[in-house]
This record gives sequence, C-alpha cells and structure tokens, in this order.
Amino acid sequence: MNKNEIRKKILELKEQRDAIIVAHNYQIDEVQEISDVIGDSLTLSKYCAESTKKVIVFCGVHFMAESAKILSPEKTVLLPEIDAGCPMADMVTVEELRKAKKKHPEAVVVCYINSSAEVKAESDICCTSSNAIQVVKSIKEKDILFVPDQHLASYVAKMVPEKNIIPWPGYCITHHRLTLEDVRKVRELHKDAELLIHPESPKEVVDKADFVGSTKQIIEYASKSKSKKFVIGTEMGIMYKLKKDNPDKTFYLLSQGLICPNMKKNTLMSVYNALNEMKYEINIDENIRVKAKEALDRMHNIQL
Repeated sequence: MNKNEIRKKILELKEQRDAIIVAHNYQIDEVQEISDVIGDSLTLSKYCAESTKKVIVFCGVHFMAESAKILSPEKTVLLPEIDAGCPMADMVTVEELRKAKKKHPEAVVVCYINSSAEVKAESDICCTSSNAIQVVKSIKEKDILFVPDQHLASYVAKMVPEKNIIPWPGYCITHHRLTLEDVRKVRELHKDAELLIHPESPKEVVDKADFVGSTKQIIEYASKSKSKKFVIGTEMGIMYKLKKDNPDKTFYLLSQGLICPNMKKNTLMSVYNALNEMKYEINIDENIRVKAKEALDRMHNIQL
C-alpha cells in the first residue's frame, strides 16, 4: 500500500473500532497529519480522559500511553510501537525512589509525567513541563523531591525560589545535548530571531532563552509573538505544527541533534497495524493504576 491507501485504511478502521488517534508534538509529520489531536502530555492526557471513544491509539512513547490508561481504564489504549520508550523515565525506579523518600522524609514527591506508572504511584503529585511551576507553588511544604528531570527541577527552583528543590539526576537525552556553543552559533546566524527553549534543556541554555516553555507553550508563544523569526530549542517534531500554524514566519532548530529516536518510531504503517490487529494494548496493575491516578488527579485538580 502507498501512503494514501494506508491513510484511507486508517480512517476506515478508526470508525470501525470507535477509536481516536492522538499524537505528541514530537511525532513525524505524517502521523501528526492523521491524528485527531496533537499536543503535549497534559493536553493529550486530558483529551483522552474526556473522549467517549472506546479505543485510544496513542502516538507517543510508553509513559504517555500509560497515562492515558491510568485515566481511562475502561478504554483500550494502543501504543503502535511497543518499544517506543523514554530513557528519562527509565532513570528512576520505584526502589531508588523509595530510598530517596527515606533520606528526605519531609519532602513532597513531585513526579514529572515523563515517568512510569509505578513511579507515579509512589509519588504525591504529578506535573508536566506546562504546569510544573504551578504544581510546586501549590504545595505547602518547603522541601520538594523532584523526579526524574534535573533540568526541569533546576528551572522550577529558579522560578520558585521559596521552595527547596531536591533534583533527581535524570535528564532527556535529546535536550541534554544542547550547549552554550549551540546558542552562540545560532545567535550569530540569526540575530533578529527569538530563542524559544524547552525547560528540559540544561540550565545554562535555558538562561539564554527569550522564552521558556513546554511544546504547547512554545507553539502558543510563537503564534502570538510579533516576531517573524524563531530559533526552537526542542525536538524537531514541533516544527510541523509551528510551520502549519504560522506560514508567514520562519523557524530554525537550535541544533540538528534535536531528534528523539523513540518518538520517531511511530509510522503510518504502525498506526495502521495497531488498529488492524488491535496491538499493542497497554495494561496496568489495578493497585498501581489507582495510586498513580491519585497523583495525576491532584495535578489536574489544581489547574486554573
């Protein structure tokens, strides 16, 4: 089958299965094109929970599909590529987190959504890059054990100095590659461009940004800004929506290394296979799911 035939089959199967297709902003263009909604982790988790469809095809990585299943246990959640994982999420385990909690008994555990269901279940509240500052500000305790992203933790510590942020030593392997040299080079090449950076990036890079935000916030900022040129410091998949929403503006990547290999695993064919064969279904132990949902619910409940 060619791409047009695959797209047609996907749309037919979607109706037959009573399914929705959701895609993270980092997915390849052709997957974003056939999705019902494109967004960041927070947007997609809310959309899946509110949908009345029976089947969710989650074009993202494993922890995202897990989050959809945590919030919608009655629905069938499919991850087209079962080995699409997240190295950052793998940098914290339940056993390690329990040891850290014993070391910091007074600390509230704030868990970035980029984590496993088991780690969420061991945490007090979840956050995303969109709402991490808001979540931390909502906590009355001073000590915050922030897992697993050290760079997002650093950014939150800067923005909420009244809290004592205890960072976990994890990081996103894609954003972690960004350097001050990348910033220096791009500033020389595009002096009139605004620099928009994801907070998963190293502190020294984040400190040089004109704007810091999640994928959704970067997209919204670029659309509202009067500037016509932007340098984007996050995974290259975001360029699809930025260019689609702003055809009159120019976008450059801060580094050619901004590619997440796991996010790029989903293809049109894997989406077709997921719907055709109803694979790969995400299932979570009910005790873990209930505890993880409590942490996610606490996050959703503080949204303004």
